[in-house]
Amino acid sequence: MTVPAIMLPVFIQVALTFAILFLLGPRRGRALKAGDVKGDPLLDDGAWPASVRQASNSFRNQFEIPVLFYALTAFAMIAHKADLIFVVLAWVFVLSRIGHAFVHLTSNDIRLRFPLFLVGVVVLLVMWVLFALSILFAPVLP
Repeated sequence: MTVPAIMLPVFIQVALTFAILFLLGPRRGRALKAGDVKGDPLLDDGAWPASVRQASNSFRNQFEIPVLFYALTAFAMIAHKADLIFVVLAWVFVLSRIGHAFVHLTSNDIRLRFPLFLVGVVVLLVMWVLFALSILFAPVLP
């Protein structure tokens, strides 16, 4: 696969992270102006109103499971193991993250959010297993 094809899902995931950050800032600003912050928000996330915590949690979530995606993509590129299957799975992972973030930032309905999270986690696990097998059995597999 080409470098742009491999990296495009990464760029979209990074863009999603920045989009959530740029949504979080104004939410915090509005909460501060409206006097909706109860306590010290620097020490207690619970001081923020629910809509701000929701966006903050979604932003924080972008630095949990996606970190394994970033690492895997870099390793797969270095090892020349990012094939078509890798790129398709990367897109499934990123689309699941977009869906997860959308639900997280809107209804926050766990019945919708969890399946999207699970799809992303399972796809990422499959990607890691395939990558590990391609490295461990490199002399045997093409």
